[in-house]
Order: sequence, then C-alpha cells, then structure tokens
Amino acid sequence: MRIAVAAGRDGGGALRRLDDRGAPAGPVETVADLVAAIADRERADAPRWVWPSTARLYPALLDAGVRVARCHDLELVEGLLLGHAGRHGEPRSVRAAWARLHGLPVPADPPPPREAQPQGLLFDDVADDVTEGPGARAGDRTAHAGDDELEQVVAVHAEQRRRMAELPGFALLAAAESAGALVAAELSHDGLPWSAERHDAVLTELLGPRPTGGMRPRRLQALADRISEAFGLRTPVNPDSPAQILKAFASVGLPVTSTRAHVLKRIDHPAVPLLLEYKELSRLHTAHGWSWLDTWVSGGRFRPEYVVGGVVSGRWATSGGGALQIPRVLRKAAVADPGWSLVVADAAQLEPRVLAALAGDRAFAAAAAQGDLYEALSEAFRGTATGERSARDQAKIALLSAMYGGGTGEAVRLLAVLRSRFPQAFDYVEAAARAGERGDLVRSRLGRTCPPPSDGWRRLTTAGDGDGDTPSPEDDRSHTVTAAQALRSRGRFTRNFVVQATAAEWALILLATLRRRLAELGPPRLVFFQHDEVIVHTPDGLAEDVAAAVHASAEEAGRLLFGRTPVVFPMGIAIVGSYADAK
Repeated sequence: MRIAVAAGRDGGGALRRLDDRGAPAGPVETVADLVAAIADRERADAPRWVWPSTARLYPALLDAGVRVARCHDLELVEGLLLGHAGRHGEPRSVRAAWARLHGLPVPADPPPPREAQPQGLLFDDVADDVTEGPGARAGDRTAHAGDDELEQVVAVHAEQRRRMAELPGFALLAAAESAGALVAAELSHDGLPWSAERHDAVLTELLGPRPTGGMRPRRLQALADRISEAFGLRTPVNPDSPAQILKAFASVGLPVTSTRAHVLKRIDHPAVPLLLEYKELSRLHTAHGWSWLDTWVSGGRFRPEYVVGGVVSGRWATSGGGALQIPRVLRKAAVADPGWSLVVADAAQLEPRVLAALAGDRAFAAAAAQGDLYEALSEAFRGTATGERSARDQAKIALLSAMYGGGTGEAVRLLAVLRSRFPQAFDYVEAAARAGERGDLVRSRLGRTCPPPSDGWRRLTTAGDGDGDTPSPEDDRSHTVTAAQALRSRGRFTRNFVVQATAAEWALILLATLRRRLAELGPPRLVFFQHDEVIVHTPDGLAEDVAAAVHASAEEAGRLLFGRTPVVFPMGIAIVGSYADAK
C-alpha cells in the first residue's frame, strides 16, 4: 500500500491511498494533525509513504517520536530520472516536476530545509513548496493542505512510476535512495555518541588550552614563531598565508610554486617540517576544533547533516559537520553509553569486489569469493615482482590502476598482466572509459547515470569541426595536448563511475536492509555512515545479534544487486566501547 502525503500549515495536511501504479485508490482525507495521522497509519498498515522530500518532512516526525519503515522520496527519485535522461542539474522538486508534466515554466528548487522550525510552523516550508507551485492562486494558502496540493504529489508520483517501469532495476534504485533518505534523517536525529570532554582533552593535548579572542592556540603560535625564525627574516611570516610562505622561500633562494605538502617535502629547509606540522594541526583546529565541538555536538551526540546522493556517483555528502572526514585522532571521543557498545563494520575491498560482480569475469569473481581479494589475485603476479614490492601489492596496484585510470610507470606493466589474466574485468572498465571519451553517458548497475560532458568539453575535444580561422601549428599543438588531457580526464571519470556508483548502490541497500533488521531487534540504532562503513549503537547484550544482522544485510545487498554471484562482500566487524578501538 502507498499513501500520498501533502503537508499544510498549522500541523495539518492531506492523505490519499494509492495503488502500486500510483493511481488514487481512495478519497482525499484531510487531517488536522498530520503527525498523528501518519503515526496511526504506520502502526496500522506500514505503507510506503509518498511525499515530496524526506529531508523536509521526516525530521519533524522524528522530533515527535514517529518513525516510518518505507517511503518514496519524489525529489530524490526525480533527480535520478532526470540524470538518467542526461539532464543533471535541472530542478527536481515536486513543483518543478509538476510544471514539466504540464508544460509550464519550471521553478527553481527551494533552498535547503531550515535547520529548525519555529514553534507552530512544523511543516511550513513543505506547504510553501507545494502551495506556491504552478497553477496556485495568489493567497491560496489554507490551514490544511487540500486537493490542489495533493494533486501534485499524486500526479508526479504516477508519472515517476510510469517512467521507472521502462527502466530495468530502477525501482530498486528508487527504493534504496528513498530508504537512504530515511536513514540520513535518523542518523542526524539520533547522533553518534560523543564525549565533549574527551574531544576537548585531545585538542588541549595537541594544541594547548582553548584560546580566547580569536588568537591562535598556544602550540600553533609556537610553531608560527619557529617558522619565522627558520627563515631568518625581519618580518614575521604568517604560515596561514600561502603568498607569504612562497615569498619567504624565494627570499632564501628556494622558489616554489605551491605550498602543498607534496611540494614542500621535496625542499631541504628547516622551515619545512615546521610548516607541515603547522598545516596538520591548523587543519584539525579549523575543521574539528572547539568551534566544531560547540556547533555539532549536543546532548552527548554528534549530529551531522547528511546529503543523500550529494556526489554524482551516489555517494553521500554532508552539508555540515564533516562526518565523512572525522580525523582518526578524534575517534576516541566517539564512545558508547554505559551498558552499550558500538558495532563498527566496514566492507572489505568493496569497489574491486563490485567490479568483479559487474564484469562477470569468472576467474576474477572466483578470486573475489575469497576473504582477501588482493591476496587471491596475487598468484597472477608471482614471478613478476620487482624490488621489495610483493605480488599482493602488485595485484592491488594493477587493480586500482584499472579502476582509477593509472597508466604510467610500473602500472603499465602490471595492467598488462591484469588484462591477460582477467580480460573481462579489464575490458569492462576500459569500455566505460572509451564511452566517456566519446562523450557518452555511462550507468551504474541499477541505472544511476553520470553527468554529460559540458559544452566547453565538447568544443575543446572536437578539433576542426567549427568555423573560424585555421590555427597556427603552435596553437594546434597546444589544443591537441589540452584536448587529449580533457579526453583522458573524462575517461578516468567514467571508468570509475560505473564501479563507484554501483558500490554506492550496494551501500544504500546495506543501509536499508540493516535498518529493517535493527528495527526488529528494537533498541539498536544506526548512528554513523561513511561510504562503506557503518556504526550501530546497541545494548551490550545485543551486540552479537547486531553483528549477525550486519553480515546478513551485506549478503542480501549483494544478492539484490547482482543476483547469483560467487563474489562475497565480507564485513570487518569490531564490537568496541570507543570508535578509536575499532581499527
């Protein structure tokens, strides 16, 4: 069963039952308390909720203690469908989809959801998105969403269902993406257990006491002073200013073009180790220092804001909190509550295993049926090792080069070995690269589609097709080099896209199936996710059950995505009191 939702002002709204095709299966029901109505229907029927945007509506439900099992996120699914048609970046809201459906001017998407709603305006942003859409009359805002508002939701959903029926695998992608939106909202609501005291202790140990008045922490200031002394200049050097650093190196006869770490490491000067240490500590202070702690940790929980599908490959991003880049040194601040544990699970060698399942290369898939894929592949490289690099290391280099587009130095020889032993796997990513260089679109297993090349890319890589003056030999050589670089760059992008996007789908299905299993267990909660790693906060007595649920979900994700395959997706699991103890 599906139920369409339209939110209105003052906490009201409207509901309507739909069949699986999206057609109305009952009358419009106007409700004065939308939260209570959704809670009642969830308990009675556990339908798939059809609503404009999980990110805009679900947090309010979570704040009221209401959780739902399934939904269809119209905004996310519209984005997937637009992408499949090569129309990335077009507005994807219900208002925009409704306008396209009726040949009306397409409005821009609304700004991101507000972090918090004023009391009494629980669903105002949702109501505004709907009631101000095409065809709405000026001032036509009622206390509760009515037929006009719900009509857009129902019509857009039915059109999406029609389009999805023509695309094999897309229904699973839409369901997984929508489930991911539920998970993302719940992760932000529940939060990762976080000790502000431990975090402060780490910062104090590394940087010195918390500074006041915008001053540098004591350790950073000491390093800044030593950097100036190392250059021996009368005027202090500001290590936060790349221009001053470049000028300082030039003054001592060491001109450099960048202050990036890999450039500085090639210079023999006493200021270099000090600068590298300063950059590392300054990055910690800026990205995850005391200001971060004040902003993102409350009530003993770190509550980031995830963006589902925030990267074109389908990987998540964050709009705040930097959850995808927690420094290892701060993981000791992530600690379970008394009597509880953190179950930390990460997928081993996920993307290479995904490639094995995608390509259907029997020899490669047989290797991916092992616990250590690189070790299983290493047999192909025995006898070719040079220097101190092991056969396993060479197998890893070759496989990563195939997926990410490496093609110089040692990688060329290793890729030749890989191609001869596992031709189907090699040809799979090569075909994606060649498609990208032609300007074609490539897709994931379920149909997530890469963006098309820009008009500038097409102009750059199409030599001699346009009118204009004939370029000089010098200009022609310059154009050729630049065009070749552009072609290789897009080829590398599409080569990896087919693998990374499919890996992101596997991770989404893992989240969805694990969320379902955890709901059956009761108290355990998903509290953290990044790419191929999840953390569950659970009572100690259920930790082993959670670990079993993780393994079962990984197996189910592989089966749902690839069908029958010998490839396995093992999960490394640690049951710990602190995230720092997991690895």
